[in-house]
Amino acid sequence: MQRIICTGLTFFLLTQALSQTLSQKIETAFRTFELHESLANGVASLTVINANTGSVVFAKHEKLGMAPASTLKTVTSAAAYHVLGAGYTFETTLSYTGQVDASGTLKGDIVILGSGDPSLGSDRFPRATDTLLLSTWIQAIKAAGIRKIEGGIVADDRLYHGQTAPRGWTWQDMGNYYGAGVSALNWRENAVGVNFIPGTTPGASTRIANTTNDISYLQLVNETMTGNRGTGDRVYAFSAPYSSRIYLRGTYGIDLKKTIYLSLPDGAYDAAYQLHRSLDQAGIEQSNMPTTSHLLSLAGSSVPNGGTKLHAHRSPALSELVYWFNQKSINLYGEALLIAMANRQENKTDTRDAAEILQEFWASKLGIPEGELKIMDGSGLSPENRVTTNALARILMSVKKEPWFASFFESLPVYNGMKMKSGTIGGVLGYTGYQTAQDGTPLVFALLVNNYQGPASPMRQRMFRLLDVLK
Repeated sequence: MQRIICTGLTFFLLTQALSQTLSQKIETAFRTFELHESLANGVASLTVINANTGSVVFAKHEKLGMAPASTLKTVTSAAAYHVLGAGYTFETTLSYTGQVDASGTLKGDIVILGSGDPSLGSDRFPRATDTLLLSTWIQAIKAAGIRKIEGGIVADDRLYHGQTAPRGWTWQDMGNYYGAGVSALNWRENAVGVNFIPGTTPGASTRIANTTNDISYLQLVNETMTGNRGTGDRVYAFSAPYSSRIYLRGTYGIDLKKTIYLSLPDGAYDAAYQLHRSLDQAGIEQSNMPTTSHLLSLAGSSVPNGGTKLHAHRSPALSELVYWFNQKSINLYGEALLIAMANRQENKTDTRDAAEILQEFWASKLGIPEGELKIMDGSGLSPENRVTTNALARILMSVKKEPWFASFFESLPVYNGMKMKSGTIGGVLGYTGYQTAQDGTPLVFALLVNNYQGPASPMRQRMFRLLDVLK
């Protein structure tokens, strides 16, 4: 008899679960999720929208401004498609000032003029690698009959007033590759790799074996120690735009074999320096050391203008840039796109101005209130950003009807079998994207968690279990 009762009860509960609407299922799952001890002092927000009708399937704390981390990249990239267009490209030109005499001596400078291309010199794009570009530039210089330069290499980074990091970025982030500042002349994503040799025992000092590129003009102060087996990469670099010294601190696991990437304090200078070295190796002497227009201005020197064009490089199309921006969450791309939009719309190139213009764009287009998009940068790295899941979901829903939606959708990574952008900074995890429900209903969702307790991995798994209800 007892077995019959238990079987009947199980059947009743199963029937009840099956008869629940999608909204009820999400509500039940969300209630369980937010009652977990890891959120005792934190908060979670979830918005789920029917992408066909625009009706809200479920929403909790949807109007609460929360740190979005890299889920903010969807806001920036969607706006970039609108403002700049899927086929937009950045142009970088190589030119020379002065004249070339009969002996092949240039009495002037070689100038690299940047317009903000974040992919210049990046190995993510075969036609934009540093090796290919340097080779192409040297060929162009030789083709102009230049055999000697009574001048030097000048990287013209005036458009964005040099290299800067957005206000609000932290000291712990800026020295690392993901915290690279943005310039009108970015180079190799303004990053460089360092290879370490761990000590023979945990706690021993490490040594620097080499760097992936010559950065001998910088001083690396290595204070890293050897970490225990299995502790991996806990190395942090400390520097800022225009630093000449980079401090390396933390631990490098004794069994680790990994290149650690740092941010370049001045990407434009590195571009000029690498071309200077390559010309030396090609036998073309230069009388001046490499420099940038920003550094010349600081020194009170004149900056070369105009000249004879030698080569023009076009970046990959915006749709290709956005793909890597979202797939690999490259913060530099977000800052470059943010400023490019502001420059196009209002001729402004300061990150704070650009962030306000981005807020105004979405307010005008979708009526999203200012308080739901308090943006400090284009990438989400600033801990001061505040965005609602309602805003994230509404923006993602709005782009579904755009002709470029397929490429935007393709740019989103796949996690937990779902097409969505992730976001992670200290105490913050988030996911926003698209999912088709079991009954065929297309859904748009945004889930943010702030100030959770405990390791990130278990929280991600709990978030995945919650989002499984949408499948």
